[in-house]
Amino acid sequence: MATRSSRPRRRNQVLSRQQIVATALELLDTGGEGTLTVRALTERLATGSGAIYYQVGTRDELLDAVTEEVVTGALSAGPDGGATTPGDEVRRVALALFDAITEHPWLATRLTLQLVRNPVGPVTVEIFERIGRQMGSLGVPRGSWFDAASTLVHYILGAISQNARTDADTPGIEPEREEFFGAAATAWQELDPEEYPFMHAVVGQMSRHDDREQFLTGIAIVLDGLAGLSRPGGTAG
Repeated sequence: MATRSSRPRRRNQVLSRQQIVATALELLDTGGEGTLTVRALTERLATGSGAIYYQVGTRDELLDAVTEEVVTGALSAGPDGGATTPGDEVRRVALALFDAITEHPWLATRLTLQLVRNPVGPVTVEIFERIGRQMGSLGVPRGSWFDAASTLVHYILGAISQNARTDADTPGIEPEREEFFGAAATAWQELDPEEYPFMHAVVGQMSRHDDREQFLTGIAIVLDGLAGLSRPGGTAG
């Protein structure tokens, strides 16, 4: 008796939105945005495209849903250690996002797009609320709250994006960290020391710096600047 060619078996049960989001996250973490297609999802979930569109909508809406899932989880957990001061809370939120993007490199671009395209979306609102509610306790004048919170958020996302490999669809193109900084250090050392004294002075620091510690140093610098807004002569809105 002839046998039928093997085909992926369709699910009998109805797929949930959470199942689709979880599978999309697996695809993104495996190969970046290029691997997240409706076809890949339907094959992985053994379902039709209609079920995908019904539960989550378009591909962009699915990417937004996965971004929200990851960011919400990261902010809920965050690094170990409870926040005790407003500055500690800012650092906790910042490190939660830093660690999330380190784990999910594709997230850097999607998170920036969320804040730019959807200022009323849950991701944007949650990040700004977590950072912004610390402004009063930090002594920032109320008229400067928006500018101060925006400065912190922009620094956090900008620094994270620079450290992350945002082009996750082209694995293997970026050099290894030690190779990259080794080549940069060699090039800096070959510069004229009289014309570039600063570059020569910090070349050793550059080649052995820790990205996470450097990120926290930047947070401290911004927080110190915000504290200056409450002092006489500080700029208030």
